[in-house]
Amino acid sequence: MTELPQEARIVVIGGGIVGCSLAYHLAAMGESEVLLLERGQLTSGSTWHAAGLVGQLRTSANITQLLGYSVALYDRLEAETGQATGWKRNGGLRLACNGERWTEVKRQATTARSFGLDMELLSPKEAQDLWPIMQVDDVVGAAFLPTDGQANPSDIAAALAKGARMKGVTIREGVRVTGIRVEDGRVTAVETDQGTVACGKLAICAGQWSREIGRMAGVNIPLVSVQHQYLITEKVPGVTPDLPTLRDPDRLTYWKEEVGGLVMGGYEPNPKLWDVDPLPADFAFQLLENDLDHFEPLFEQALGRVPGLGDVGVRQFINGPESFTPDGNFILGEAPEVKNIFVGAGFNAFGIASGGGAGMALAEWVAKGAPPFDLWPVDIRRFGRNHHDLAWIRTRTLEAYARHYTMAWPFEEFETGRPLRRSPLYDRLTAEGACFGEKLGFERANWFADRAAGEMPEDHYTYGRQNWFAAIGREHAAAREAAVLFDQSSFAKFELTGPDAEKALSWIAANDVAKPVGHLVYTQMLNARGGIEADLTVARLAADRYYVVTGTGFATHDFHWIASNIPEGLDARLTDVTSQNAVLVLMGPKARDILEKLTRDDISNAAFPFGRARRLSVAGCPVLALRVTYVGELGWELHVPSEFALTLYDSLIAAGRPLGLRLAGYRAIESLRLEKGYRAWGAEIGPDHSPLVAGLGMFVKLKKDIPFLGRAAIEAQAAAPLPRLLAAFTTEDPDIVLLGRETIYRNGVRVGWLASGGYGYTVGKPIGYGYVRRAEGVDRDFVLSGTYELEVAGERVAATAHLDPLYDPAGTRIRA
Repeated sequence: MTELPQEARIVVIGGGIVGCSLAYHLAAMGESEVLLLERGQLTSGSTWHAAGLVGQLRTSANITQLLGYSVALYDRLEAETGQATGWKRNGGLRLACNGERWTEVKRQATTARSFGLDMELLSPKEAQDLWPIMQVDDVVGAAFLPTDGQANPSDIAAALAKGARMKGVTIREGVRVTGIRVEDGRVTAVETDQGTVACGKLAICAGQWSREIGRMAGVNIPLVSVQHQYLITEKVPGVTPDLPTLRDPDRLTYWKEEVGGLVMGGYEPNPKLWDVDPLPADFAFQLLENDLDHFEPLFEQALGRVPGLGDVGVRQFINGPESFTPDGNFILGEAPEVKNIFVGAGFNAFGIASGGGAGMALAEWVAKGAPPFDLWPVDIRRFGRNHHDLAWIRTRTLEAYARHYTMAWPFEEFETGRPLRRSPLYDRLTAEGACFGEKLGFERANWFADRAAGEMPEDHYTYGRQNWFAAIGREHAAAREAAVLFDQSSFAKFELTGPDAEKALSWIAANDVAKPVGHLVYTQMLNARGGIEADLTVARLAADRYYVVTGTGFATHDFHWIASNIPEGLDARLTDVTSQNAVLVLMGPKARDILEKLTRDDISNAAFPFGRARRLSVAGCPVLALRVTYVGELGWELHVPSEFALTLYDSLIAAGRPLGLRLAGYRAIESLRLEKGYRAWGAEIGPDHSPLVAGLGMFVKLKKDIPFLGRAAIEAQAAAPLPRLLAAFTTEDPDIVLLGRETIYRNGVRVGWLASGGYGYTVGKPIGYGYVRRAEGVDRDFVLSGTYELEVAGERVAATAHLDPLYDPAGTRIRA
């Protein structure tokens, strides 16, 4: 037996397709001293029994790009390594069997065009011409993506492993990891049954064993194993090697050709866990016991599509455990708990499709400290406190699995594991008709039903107008004409304290935070490329203390970003104080009239101007009031210790109802902010967008001689033509439903897609935001001089571009 190296620059744990891909790409980048450890043999976990369908289209442009990279890699991999891959670009077909599904498919085709993929819409007969052995009596239409394909998973992984070895990677099989050493918050070594290997960086790519491996280092990787079944038939008459892959989501099934036969599997509505904890360490090249009773409903659905399936034998029945996550997206990135530990796991049965691109992206993350582009939908920092409990993870993951082929409705909320995190006002809001959504475990009121008018606080999902459309209109109007009260207690809240707090935050923040006590600063935090890593507000409470407020879903991400970028040697400490304070947000032209009823403090515009933070006594409650807005109206965020929240709420309601105060939810916030042109991180802005292209350059301290992270990149961008520019788009037809990812055409040429969409009740129009792109540069005149159309579900509609806010462009209302 060959002895393990005593040290390696980078250790990769796991020899499935993702670990092999990571090792291959690290070596291709010139990384030396890469050691891959596999407990059994390469591909012996879940890779060997994966079905091997490779589709590219996702709802994120960058994840679609990542999957497209997989396809390009698989195209060349066999020629490069001499190892067969079983890869073929035979295309992918997706069926729609009812009107709503057909709308979904047409919107997917629009998304594909937005992202540069050629997805064709077909009639049932055209679909049958591509897949002659299927019945199409119930098919409404279909979509075909000719660049999709299929692969032999073990062969793809073997080719990646061979390529990695050819480039100098050391691969050791039969090595069991027994521990991970962490010192001063960073990884230092991996312990195995064959010795200890010192390392500077570690990547956990151990599939369904990743959660257990992560626990060795105190890293949480929220995934569980679910049983996934499919069958392989004997040869089927009419099946040819070039038969496309087929997804039939209304029958919950998928298909591909296999040596003249068919692979048929699917996603049951009642999935089963591989309910073993811990997972057996010696489970290699093994399957679970067949569960034919559980598979039978899928088989009956499949017979309706391919009646000939009942006339051929089954060559093999496979029941293999695979790792799934609570939201159905895979996991990449640096673990927030320990520096230099990275994760690539939880691939939700599309690890083969993702493997090439995920390995490439993770390799850049490991080697360079940052991914090649924004990967927020799969970033491990999207998880939070609720993702530490195994029972909760199991419950939510089973729901995510069961939804794999159900309709992907706009605004759809998960139902399981709720309620979990509740603000002190939860019962009050429930009694007022709140329809709740959930974010990072928090229950948040999305909208309020008028029970007296017969409305029920329930979402009825559709691709058309939502059942809550009128309710949001009421809340929106109240914000513009009187006042509204939002419960935003779920805001993530941090305190940065210490004698060097100002110096540390000045480096991390793009805006000038070296302000007097009592000032409030809206700022972005940039990466070295000038991209926006965080978008938040900062209140200076003392010379050595800042209060940071950011979005609910960004709690882990933003905390990690700030803490990781405090310059070494500075005395500044970051603390999460989210649970200490509830947050009531009072907004609208009558907000001051309401608040003045409850406080003796002077809150006039002169005494308490916009962009300030002050301590107030409101109805006997100690309140930190931030005069800021995300809806474009006069108002305050009222941060109050949680035990005072009910008293403050009751007092505001009593004082405000005679003045027209109405409760409002997060969907009204979205409508209001679209009209005002406020950006949303994860939609219009993110790590791929600089403040300059997002129209936020006025919040960057370039005119001040203050160094900050990303300054050099922003200065370089400011000296060159901008490659894209964010604009708002409206349509005259009020019945158009904009959801985001609709294609933008300028003078008949595709120039981008919408990052977000909704309806503006004050302006009376659908609104979307997206970037107008042109390689040679984009400026204000170029954007405004064009004639625009938006493609919505395959249809083009006329649109108008705007670069100024659609509502109160001068901002006079927020400063009243």
